[in-house]
Amino acid sequence: MVIAALLALLAAPYAADTSHCAAAARFLRDARHMRVEVEVDTIDDWRTKRRVPGCRITAAGGTELSVGREAVRFYELLRAATWVRTPDPRDSPNEGSLRFRWEQSDCLFNINAEALLGTDAEQRVNDTLQVPAGQTRYQMFVMCMPAMPAAPR
Repeated sequence: MVIAALLALLAAPYAADTSHCAAAARFLRDARHMRVEVEVDTIDDWRTKRRVPGCRITAAGGTELSVGREAVRFYELLRAATWVRTPDPRDSPNEGSLRFRWEQSDCLFNINAEALLGTDAEQRVNDTLQVPAGQTRYQMFVMCMPAMPAAPR
């Protein structure tokens, strides 16, 4: 009985919740016409220096641009949709990843030219995406969590 209560207490901060991914998933589906899968996750966040409950989005889409130019266009469209850069964002080092805030959620968007994760979700979104002639497939991985201030540097 005591062990069960202790395990429940330890699991409580990481309760299953994908609500922080809802706006990002909607944007990827509706504005970018991507195949999207949302899953619960726990994020080891270097910005807050905390391990926090959150969610992840795995998505695949097609573009007529190079993937680098698509990334630039994506971030411009995200800003136009009134997403804002997270205060003191501390983006993913040396990668094409940027952190944005929507209401009470912070999301780190990662854009890649090819499937790199090797996850079931990545396989599923790629299996359901039909890329039209003249377009190139690209991948998106997004990690979202509750909006929080950055840890002091």
